[in-house]
Parts: sequence; structure tokens; C-alpha cells
Amino acid sequence: MCRLFGMSTGGPRVRAAHWLLDAPSSLRAQSHRMPHGAGLGWFSLGGEPVRDRAPLAAFENADFDLHARNVPSHTFVSHVRDASVGGLTVHNCHPFVMNDRLFAHNGVVKGLDTLRAWLTDVERAPVAGETDSELVFAYVTAEIRRRGDTTAGIVEAVRRIGAELPVFAVNLLIAEAGRLWALRYPESNELWVLSPDKGGASGPGDAAGADGPVPAVVIASEPMDDQPGWRLLEPGELLVVDGLTETSLFPFEPPRHRLRRSDLSAREAASQQAAAAEQLVVEHAESVKAAALRAATAGAGPAATAGVVPLRGPFAPAILRTAQPKAVRGPSV
Repeated sequence: MCRLFGMSTGGPRVRAAHWLLDAPSSLRAQSHRMPHGAGLGWFSLGGEPVRDRAPLAAFENADFDLHARNVPSHTFVSHVRDASVGGLTVHNCHPFVMNDRLFAHNGVVKGLDTLRAWLTDVERAPVAGETDSELVFAYVTAEIRRRGDTTAGIVEAVRRIGAELPVFAVNLLIAEAGRLWALRYPESNELWVLSPDKGGASGPGDAAGADGPVPAVVIASEPMDDQPGWRLLEPGELLVVDGLTETSLFPFEPPRHRLRRSDLSAREAASQQAAAAEQLVVEHAESVKAAALRAATAGAGPAATAGVVPLRGPFAPAILRTAQPKAVRGPSV
């Protein structure tokens, strides 16, 4: 599936090179599995959203590397694409920009003709690509305008999508200057958060003039390093990050027209199971190595096994449940 990344420092302007380029599971590293496009969004000194995107894999995109290493911001949204809908064009690459907000998404939403019908001609006008993601953003943007509040607009839009459209997943990131919203809906695709008190911070050397890394809320589709503080968002959890303050909301019912993998096209299904397939490959490779090691050392004495380092399986981060952000619960999936 596509991969999402978001970060908020609550004010200090930093670079995002560590998470985007240098971390063990950086977005650039992930792009070897999601090669159909990459983009990075940030906010200028005046608070305007800026983004650079291209239908190239992040690992072969010099501009992605350049901006990751040099652009300072307090809020970032980035995305690497594994295409399920739409051609490999710049207009289908995330993040999208509407009404001073950045948006990125992974998942599949069907019933796009119905979704278009919910929008006026003016609300459809910013949509330049072919993806379900951009139409979802246009509808979320319309509901935010109608309600005059970003959180209320997101809740209303996702509630209606979940009630009336066929949904596999609506995992999304929305950013305003200094504020970030992250949604995992329902449980089909993962979304993780690393809070400042659990190790969330800018990377070494990413904060100009600072003594060390700057505390930050980091959000990603998969843990990007081996810190144990990564927490998997609950299904249906909307995490609101205002500066460094995190609030979890649970306002959604399960999708009424839930799509299974068998309901997806071959292209859609392939784009949504890349992580699972890769995990199976890793587990198989590790089992082969372990079997070879057992065969090589079977019946051997201590001298034969001296210096042999036991193999470790794929990293499985601990999910800490004891210090979650303040939660306001309604119906939960």
C-alpha cells in the first residue's frame, strides 16, 4: 500500500531528512516497494502550504532528496505511491493542496460517481487527477468549509463516506500550519504514531541551531526505526495534533459497505497488500537462514558454534497502551 508520513514540532522549524532519507525504514527506503510517485509537503514562513511531487520513486528522485535535506518547516506531510487508481502522472501524486491544507491518503474508496455528485462545480474545480484520494480530499474540504471547523468537517465527511460508499480503507493525513490530523479507518491498513514522550523527535542534525533533536509527533504507515514507543492507532481513531498536544477521537461507526480484498481489482488488491507480501518474504528468508544454521551446526560441539550470532526474526515493535493521548470516545469501530 502507499506509505504516509507526517511530523509536527509544535513550532520550531526543522528538516525531515532523518525520517525521509536516513532512518532504517525511511520513506526513501520504503519507496523501493512503492515506486509510482513521491511527494513532500511543508509550510512556508508565511504559513502557506508548499509541495513538490513527481511520478518517480523517491529513491531515484533527486528533488525529493534535495528538499528533504534542506527545507525547514514545523509541519510536514509526505507520501510514496503504490498506484491503485489513475495513471502515473504528477496530478495523481500526493500530497494534494486545497484551501491552505495538505492531504495524503492510502486505501481504496469506490463509488466515485456518487462522491462527485456530492460536490458542486466549484468544489470539484481543484481536482486535477483521477484518484479516489483527491476526490475524498475535495469532499473533506467542502465539509470543512460548510462547518467552519477542520475536525468537524473531517468527521462529517468520513461518516458519510463510511455510511454510503464502498470502503476498503481511508487512512489519511491532513495538515494545516502547526496542526495535523491522522485517521486510521477501519483496521485494513496500519497507521502508527511516535509521540514526543516516547521518542518522537526530529533527526540528528535536522534542527539548525539546536543542541539536539527537537521533540515532534511523528506519524507513519509503519514504524520507521526500532524505538519501542511506536503506537498503532486504533481502528477508527482520529488523532488530532495541535502543536505537540495529541487528542484521540473515536466518532465513527464501521463502514456500512465494507470492501474485502476479494472485492478489489487485481491492481487495487496488489497495491493494498505490498506490506503483507513483503513480510512473508522476510519471514521465509529468515526461516531459510535459520534452517541452514541449524543444519550447519547440528551435532557440532561448542567450538563449531562459537561466535555464531543467533538470528532474530522481523522486528515487531511493542505497542504501548499505558500512556495514550487524551481520548474522547463516541461510537468506535
